[in-house]
This record gives sequence, C-alpha cells and structure tokens, in this order.
Amino acid sequence: MTPAINAARKAGIVLAVHEYVHDPSADAYGEEAADALGMGYEQVFKTLVASLSDGRLAVAVVPVSRRLDLKALAMAFGVKRAGMAPAMDAERATGYVVGGISPLGQRRRLPMVLDESAMAFETIYVSAGRRGLEIALAPADLMRLSNARTAIISR
Repeated sequence: MTPAINAARKAGIVLAVHEYVHDPSADAYGEEAADALGMGYEQVFKTLVASLSDGRLAVAVVPVSRRLDLKALAMAFGVKRAGMAPAMDAERATGYVVGGISPLGQRRRLPMVLDESAMAFETIYVSAGRRGLEIALAPADLMRLSNARTAIISR
C-alpha cells in the first residue's frame, strides 16, 4: 500500500488499483501508464509540482495527452509566474519520486488544481504513489480528498 491508496481508502473513496510492470527506460511515465492500462491519454492524468512566484509549491494535475500551461496555472493561483519545481523539491515536499508523484497522500499537502477536462469523465486515472501503480477514481472524489479546484491549465 502507498500513502495515496491509504488516504483514499481511509476517506471511504471508491477506487480501483491498477498495477503494471514499469519499464525503467521509459521517460514518459504518464504515456507508459496509459498504454499499459489500455486507456486513452486524455483520461490518464499526470501530477506535476510547480514553483509559484510567491514562494509556494503547488500541484497541477493534467491529462498526459496535454502540456501544463504555466501561465494559466499562475492565473489559477493568483500569482505572476509559475515554473516547474526542481525534482528534488517536488520529491521532498510530496514524499514520492518523480514519475510516481500522486495527488493524494502527500507528505505535505500542497495546493492543487485539477485540469477542468477531468470533469468530462466518470473515472480518471492518477498515480498511486509509485511508478507502475495507478488508481482510478471519480474526479469529484479526487477534488474532495485533496481540497483541489478546477481550472483550464493545459493546452
């Protein structure tokens, strides 16, 4: 079990856990997960950690089929700029390794925005906190458990 799975189960969230064999040479973790699960890239979401210009770290959850729009993310948080956080900072804050960062069960709960496109699906897939492990859950449950909000943050 990972902290993400434990947090979801403790909250009574209905979820499904999907495990696959992670290829250590894969450089696109989200696409690897979607391919392994046989899911469309628009329904599998990646969890990215950003540095905001006010000094905070924040989480952006976007479909693996799209790119994070840093200007839109900055607007969603009401700051001037946003950039990708260094991997070491993301790992230290979340307690997960890059490629396995989950939006749930983070060591330190970071403010989060879920791309609005997630709301088109009954179920989305996000990392369960380890490369090769995904969880499927309702977007509304993810938002409730992580205290997230939605915005258009991908392009």
